[in-house]
Amino acid sequence: MKIGLVLENSQADKNAVIFEELNNVAKAHGHTVYNYGMYTSKDQRCLTYVMNGLLSSILLNTKACDFIVTGCGTGEGACLACNSFPGVLCGHIENPTDAYLFTQINAGNAISLPYALGYGWGGELNLRYIFEKLFVSEFGGGYPRERVEAEQRNKKILDKVKEVTHRPLIEVLKGLDRDFVKATIDDPKFAELFYPNCQDQAIADFLKSL
Repeated sequence: MKIGLVLENSQADKNAVIFEELNNVAKAHGHTVYNYGMYTSKDQRCLTYVMNGLLSSILLNTKACDFIVTGCGTGEGACLACNSFPGVLCGHIENPTDAYLFTQINAGNAISLPYALGYGWGGELNLRYIFEKLFVSEFGGGYPRERVEAEQRNKKILDKVKEVTHRPLIEVLKGLDRDFVKATIDDPKFAELFYPNCQDQAIADFLKSL
């Protein structure tokens, strides 16, 4: 699984710690983490939580990534932004139990973490335990186990609802302010990480045109 890490400006200085904890757990499960920044609060590109949602949608819809780890100070803004874009099913995760139940019941493709709330001494341990529970079992396994059929059925219904209520991403991109889209991807590492993994030529061509 290709996992994308996406951070906005207020939490950018935690990038190194978050990436280390996520990468260590992901590697143990055979996954690869792609760090899309922000990398520090001094980066030239300044991502907002709304941009987190757009970038997450770009990565998931083009299959450049299979799963996104994002967040903001409270985690709420990034979660709302992610779910406003097509192809993203994001959960707000505060602790390891949240992480496990989200993957087992909701089987989404993105999580948003509250990197400022309760993040103090031992904060990296909470991140580590969240990531451990996130990947401990195959997504959609169900909890409790006797509810698995109903939960899988509801997930399929939700996926169909999102197909109806969201337009294709290429249409969304063309309808958005071009400067907003350009600012979201305007980082040298984006091209290096994204284009070799992108599986949607139309979206790749549009982004390159910016």
